[in-house]
Amino acid sequence: MLKTFYGFWLFLLAWPFFAQAGGIDALERFLAATTSFQAEFSQSTRGPSSKTPQYSQGNVALVKPGKFRWDIREPYAQLAVGDGKYIWLFDPELEQVTRKKMDAALSASPVALLVGKRDILRQFDLAEEENADAEGIAWVNAHPRNKEHFELIRVGFHANGQLAGMELLDAFGQTMTFRFHNPRQNLRLPAHLFTFTPPEGVEVIGED
Repeated sequence: MLKTFYGFWLFLLAWPFFAQAGGIDALERFLAATTSFQAEFSQSTRGPSSKTPQYSQGNVALVKPGKFRWDIREPYAQLAVGDGKYIWLFDPELEQVTRKKMDAALSASPVALLVGKRDILRQFDLAEEENADAEGIAWVNAHPRNKEHFELIRVGFHANGQLAGMELLDAFGQTMTFRFHNPRQNLRLPAHLFTFTPPEGVEVIGED
């Protein structure tokens, strides 16, 4: 499970690029207009040699500048919180919290797009797929110039511009597919979503 959780964390660093017919221009408009994002999600994860994917679901919330919450509810609880200074990764089953300094952890990572850093496009080569898929979702491929953690990100949007899903191929050959449900933009989200206090008795490791 620990490997799966850190695979999830690498995915979180790959948070969204936006593209529809307008490509990068649409991305810029989306970034300029979006102050917060909240949705439910379903996830499937397949390893390079696995035939049966693993499924999970939960909720995501992000707000500029620099705060997010990614909460896996089922089948195993896992949580990542960015409070603006640190990123907290909590695995209740392992009774372990990992803490990372946010600036270093988000450096050159796509999640920085949505939480405030707009020069991240320089780290990727973007290519739009010409045709929508069978579900009517238009996809864009983001190829990282630094392939240390992941090889490819695909991000899909409905015709109305709503974020539909994401796919990530990481450096271990693992593919994670996400679908977003009931997306909501620019809501006033409660501050407590973006704070984290380690539960009493859990091990806390990582950066001060």
